[in-house]
Amino acid sequence: MAGNSQRRGAVRKSSKKGATVGSGGQRRRGLEGKGPTPKASDRPNHKAHKFAKAAAKNAPARRPQRRDKASSEMVAGRNAVVEALRADIPVTTMYVAGRVDADDRVREALKIAGERGIPVLETPRGELDRLTDNAVHQGLAIQVPPYEYAHPGDFVDPETPGIPLVVALDGITDPRNLGAIIRSVAAFGGHGVVVPARRSVGMTASAWKTSAGAAARIPVAQVSNLNNALKDFKKAGFFVIGLDMDGDVELPDLELASEPLVIVVGSEGKGLSRLTSENCDQIVSIPMHAATESLNAGIAAGVTLYEVARRRR
Repeated sequence: MAGNSQRRGAVRKSSKKGATVGSGGQRRRGLEGKGPTPKASDRPNHKAHKFAKAAAKNAPARRPQRRDKASSEMVAGRNAVVEALRADIPVTTMYVAGRVDADDRVREALKIAGERGIPVLETPRGELDRLTDNAVHQGLAIQVPPYEYAHPGDFVDPETPGIPLVVALDGITDPRNLGAIIRSVAAFGGHGVVVPARRSVGMTASAWKTSAGAAARIPVAQVSNLNNALKDFKKAGFFVIGLDMDGDVELPDLELASEPLVIVVGSEGKGLSRLTSENCDQIVSIPMHAATESLNAGIAAGVTLYEVARRRR
């Protein structure tokens, strides 16, 4: 009936199952490539796969590679870089950001790098941010190589000129104190410095800079256990004295100055640890004005080294 929207048109009946038009993409997928043929050792049903599996099972377990704890250090910032270069700190590479605004500091850094033969690399700012761990580098940074520590046995060499004099640090964490002590050791005829590997400062760029070049002449040894190292020094004929406010003897009355000596300097706050104090032959105090509670570790070491050097003349 015309205009009757309820009437349905003729429908062809079919007994076929599935789609009546097209293949659903089956033919197209069937023509696609399945990638390169896998290696024989990667096929589960191949003889080579069985041999490879057996060889992997019988192979000895590989030990994980040990990583060297020492790592290079980045010094970032124009003032810091120039001061480090002036102090003759060892440098492996200088990084300069592309299109950097070259002022007097940048020009001086490039001049020193050219004179010392330091490689200079132009680096994108994004890469320089990554190398310096997002520090304020101002487009200039240098890479300082890991410090090569000496062995404490080198200070026991009988052919060492003069009476052996070594400074050991116990709990010193400020690199500027380490640099100042190295400088004092060089000034008063010392032979070396010993630092613990844990909970102690190491030779950083800041320590290099504070030493004012003395770190290039005075070796620094790193030990895993400071107390064992002190015992080894005592076996080799050294006397060990520790600096502390509550000392057994005052510095002007020290009678061991003319002997092979190890001076142990503790941190300014905590002082010497208990075990370190027990391994000392004498605890020495520096007489001070009553209003002064304590001395900086670097200053205390310098005063003691001066007194020892004066008595050895």
